[in-house]
Amino acid sequence: MSGKRTMTRRQMLARGALGAVGVAATAKAVGAAEKLAELEPSHDPNTASTVGVVTNASVDPMTFLEEFDFGRVSTLPSGQTLRTFELHAVDREIEIAPGVFFPAWTYNGQVPGPTLRATEGDLLRMNFHNRSSHPHTIHFHGIHPANMDGVFEVVEPGETFVYEFVAKPFGLHLYHCHTVPIRKHISKGLYGTFIIDPKGGRPPAREMVMVANGFDTNFDGDNEVYAVNTVAFAYQKNPIVVRKGELQRIYLVNALEFDPINSLHLHGELFHVYRTGTSLEPSDYTDTIMMCQGERHILEFTFDEPGRFMFHAHQSEFTELGWMGVFNVVDVVA
Repeated sequence: MSGKRTMTRRQMLARGALGAVGVAATAKAVGAAEKLAELEPSHDPNTASTVGVVTNASVDPMTFLEEFDFGRVSTLPSGQTLRTFELHAVDREIEIAPGVFFPAWTYNGQVPGPTLRATEGDLLRMNFHNRSSHPHTIHFHGIHPANMDGVFEVVEPGETFVYEFVAKPFGLHLYHCHTVPIRKHISKGLYGTFIIDPKGGRPPAREMVMVANGFDTNFDGDNEVYAVNTVAFAYQKNPIVVRKGELQRIYLVNALEFDPINSLHLHGELFHVYRTGTSLEPSDYTDTIMMCQGERHILEFTFDEPGRFMFHAHQSEFTELGWMGVFNVVDVVA
């Protein structure tokens, strides 16, 4: 942890709910936060955030939101598309809130790992290199042969394994390490989004990936920081600008460990839910969705009114510990 202080869930709540204190990882700040927590808090929603700037995050949340890895594309003699991806496991310390660092296990040096994207029927070749200090695998959700399942084929440090299978079915999937103890390997950061598009594609939309995750900073089996795309309050401090009337599509993945349920609530609108993304017809129309660990859904919605609209977990504690953001709806994007 490079000598940086860890903190309890209560200390994070004190700082998150009272943003004037921030999350500077010092003993003085911890004591001040706990004392302030006993006072009457501010009722300004803008204070429900952190103070300071994250400078050593593994991903830029704004960039990650719309960044897709389509692999190295070639065409086989049969005419089938081959997509080759390079993935490596590496240990890296990352900053998850201003002054709060976490010793992560990562795919390609980032948490979440890169968002892999293909089309149904493509042949996928995943070259996995374990450059970390622990044994790891990659388990891809979806349909594939048993020897490509990433469970029994443990890859030791310094070794390489090639996963190869046909992309199916279309939908929103994920990948993660399946090495025992699984909850440790996932909670340390070894997970990412895996999108398989239908052959005919989906209607045009603004597309965003949101991976709901959390971090146990003091290793007590309880998360102290919650987020989408790793950095606490990232989209509260930097709202996502969207066009009024434009179709929004969120690829929402729940990679949270230690808590059995996560959620997303959207203010000011309702969204269509495409469960696991494996159907082109929505299964629900709502403003709140509950998700178990590993669950993922595609959400589609359009804002008809301009202004600032929150989105966040509907577990208030998760919200106050970082899982909160804002859409800034505008008539025209500058």
